[in-house]
Amino acid sequence: MSEEYGVDTLWLGADLVTMREGKYQLINDGVIAVRGEQIVWVGPRAAMPAFNAARRIMFRGGIITPGLVDCHTHLVFGGDRSQEFEQRLNGVSYAEIAAQGGGILSTVRATRAASEEALVASASRRLTRLLAEGVTTVEIKSGYGLDEESELRMLRAIRQLAATVPADVRATCLAAHGFPPEFKQDPQGWVRLICEHLLPRVQQEGLADAVDAFCEHLAFSPRQVEEVFKAAQALGLPLKLHAEQLSAQGGAALAARYGALSADHLEYAQESDVQAMAAGGTVAVLLPGAFYLLRETQRPPVTLFRRYGVPMALASDANPGTSPALSLRLMLNMGCTLFGLTPEEALAGVTLWGAKALGLEKTHGSLEAGKVANFVHWSLARPAELAYWLGGELPCKVVYRGRAQWPLSAMAD
Repeated sequence: MSEEYGVDTLWLGADLVTMREGKYQLINDGVIAVRGEQIVWVGPRAAMPAFNAARRIMFRGGIITPGLVDCHTHLVFGGDRSQEFEQRLNGVSYAEIAAQGGGILSTVRATRAASEEALVASASRRLTRLLAEGVTTVEIKSGYGLDEESELRMLRAIRQLAATVPADVRATCLAAHGFPPEFKQDPQGWVRLICEHLLPRVQQEGLADAVDAFCEHLAFSPRQVEEVFKAAQALGLPLKLHAEQLSAQGGAALAARYGALSADHLEYAQESDVQAMAAGGTVAVLLPGAFYLLRETQRPPVTLFRRYGVPMALASDANPGTSPALSLRLMLNMGCTLFGLTPEEALAGVTLWGAKALGLEKTHGSLEAGKVANFVHWSLARPAELAYWLGGELPCKVVYRGRAQWPLSAMAD
């Protein structure tokens, strides 16, 4: 038999939800053939070549989806903000909390005080909950250090975390998240430090896969974001942007002009923003967790994204202040119930389009030959069930880079 037909593992006995082109693209009674860390064949069992397989893993029904992609998180931080959550529910405004020293700056203080080892340990506990629900790719941002050394420590913690978990972890530098108290009277000084000192060190040490910023009336202006973008581009670092979460600033269009991978939040995005994103190939990342917790009413323009063909990703936005969400599957339901996505669109948002928001769509996010062998078996009858069930754990079996993340003895072989 030729080497072409030699594979390590055949995975059989379930229906495949391939998510090619962002659609279910179901294959009944499908087979996934894996060699090393890569998928080499996907199709119906009736059409399967005569593979010489070292191992055959037989499921008893159910569905297999691509590994889930959480393309926007802030999992590395010190402390928590549950006290502020309680304050908001008792009628204290976000502005009042910030004036009392709360908000992002309270997390900044706790993060600066934490060692790299402590940051890794606490983030690992949070990340474990996402992985248990089928996440195999996750992005994690810095942004709670807000000084040069603390931002670098956060990014090193993310890289250290990546080496310890069965998931593909992407690091994003979000130093332009807020203005440090030391630069309260000189916000432009922080922008200069990011551009002239921090980003060059990040690039030199290989600590980030992208650069992000928070473009908002209470954060960075479009002009300041553009300075950060130019510095990042000069260093060859891809771009992302928090845009149009609380007000219309034109940030999404700015991100698109600079070829950003994604613009995220987007509740106040205008038609001109959506048109620019469509032209620039920028993914819309929707974050229903923050929308829900902040009890917002302005929904992102899903109808416009559909009209102009802008891919919509979904993510947890896991962070201590506005989205302490540790379930990407819950975001599927929220994307449907709060934003009006279909279950198919929601699943595409945490597979292929989530991968595209990280620049990984050629290797991740769908079940196709040539892609990384990250996939999840669910004991479900239909893919819509992933968005349907509220709470509880749906038992799943995760395969990361061709290796099962559960005892093989539990499976029929």
